[in-house]
Amino acid sequence: MTRLKTQAAKESLLRRVRRQRLNYITILPSLVTILNGICGFSAIVFASKGAAGVSHFSYHRITLPYFAMAGYMILLAMIADVLDGRLARMSKNTSSFGGQLDSLCDIISFGVAPAFLMLKVLEYKLSSDPEQSLSLVNFLQRFIWLAAASYISCAAIRLARFNVENEEDESAHMSFVGLPTPAAAGVVVSIVIFYQETLLDLSSEGGRVYVVCEDAIIYALPLLVLGVAVLMVSRIRYPHILNQYIKGKKPFAHFIRALLFLGLIIWSRQVALVLIFCGFAASGFLKWFYCNIIRRKSDFALSAEPPAAMTVDRDPTPKGDDID
Repeated sequence: MTRLKTQAAKESLLRRVRRQRLNYITILPSLVTILNGICGFSAIVFASKGAAGVSHFSYHRITLPYFAMAGYMILLAMIADVLDGRLARMSKNTSSFGGQLDSLCDIISFGVAPAFLMLKVLEYKLSSDPEQSLSLVNFLQRFIWLAAASYISCAAIRLARFNVENEEDESAHMSFVGLPTPAAAGVVVSIVIFYQETLLDLSSEGGRVYVVCEDAIIYALPLLVLGVAVLMVSRIRYPHILNQYIKGKKPFAHFIRALLFLGLIIWSRQVALVLIFCGFAASGFLKWFYCNIIRRKSDFALSAEPPAAMTVDRDPTPKGDDID
């Protein structure tokens, strides 16, 4: 009887502690995290309007295609995602609640929103092209749905694994296991923004260039989505850009690279986004491929070579000063 009372008292104490933990949260980082989710939801709304045939979003002096506006909302969600964790660590108020809230907003902004945007952009293009055969259109639509579903599933797995393996210590945040979900979303978003803004200028300058680039994007985008989905759940390590290359004292070469990236963004933000996100996603895979495939094959080939035969001088004739 005493044991049952003790167990009941422990359970009651645990319930009170849990209720007390949920009563106190950090306001500012949580608000920034909520902003992340709102930006992801806004991207879904803008993508829906673009698929409905509404041409451009206009506010004050801003005029952008709705698909491009959806992409910029996802980029704004990335900024909020960087700020909320930074604010929580600076104020030393990291908590399990903040981590779970961040993952729930991330699955909206970097999981559902990019997949939905890719789906609507390609469906709108296929529906507006009367030259495509019906069988090819049906096949492409099924493949696009498969790519979008795979991307969302891998993003959810990536975030769940991160919650389990994550350490709150700032020194542990030097690299990521698998492609981070914001970087994966950036690959999709950068290509959509390039397609919606830069290709329009190419269409006015030369129709042939526009057709070739548009077809390449239409057929390559679902494959890229599948590729980044696999990279998200892989064990390939990716560097934490802020902690490894920007924060603290760094070599002068890092400053030169930062200036080059800044100049590229000023020259053309659409091209810069494609190069930065696609280059970051490809860098981890290429490094892994070189270290685990090419270098291992060369090491195996060297270890498999037989050792050079030792030559023995069998000539009994004396050498040098021994000759009479």
